[in-house]
Amino acid sequence: MRFWLMKSEPSTYNIDTLSQAPKQTDHWEGVRNYQARNFMRDDMKKGDHAFFYHSNCETPGIVGKMEIVRESTPDFSALDPESPYYDPKSTEQNPRWFMVSVRFLEKFTHPIALHTLKNYSALHQMILLKPGNRLSVMPVTPAEWQFILNLSKE
Repeated sequence: MRFWLMKSEPSTYNIDTLSQAPKQTDHWEGVRNYQARNFMRDDMKKGDHAFFYHSNCETPGIVGKMEIVRESTPDFSALDPESPYYDPKSTEQNPRWFMVSVRFLEKFTHPIALHTLKNYSALHQMILLKPGNRLSVMPVTPAEWQFILNLSKE
C-alpha cells in the first residue's frame, strides 16, 4: 500500500461533499498537472490511502482520509465542453488526463493546518512543505503518514 495527499479547494469540492456522496465514493477529476496526473495514472493503486487536503482557503490543511477504490481511467471532464476542466486536445482515443475514484474514510476532529505541519522536523522532507510545490496530488512516505495520523489523534 502506498500513501498520498490530494488537494482540493473546499469551495469547489470538500471532504463533506465526499462523505455525503453515494456510498461515500466519488471520482477525483480535474487534475491538470502532468506530474500529478502521472502519479494518479501510473502509481496509485486500489487500496492505497490518501489524505484529503483543503487548499486555497483561510486555513489550508489536512482534513481527513480517503481510500483509492478505482485505479485510473480517462478523465471524462476533459471531454466535456461545459466542464471547467475541458481540454480540446484530449480525445477518447488519446486521453491526456486521468482520474481515480476515492472513498471517504474519516474526517479529522481537528484539521491539521499547513502552518502546524511546518513545525515538525519529522515532516521537513515532505513534498507538500517544499518551497514552490504546487502539486495537487503527491506521495507521502509511510513515516510521514504515521506521524500525521498521530497528530490527528491529539
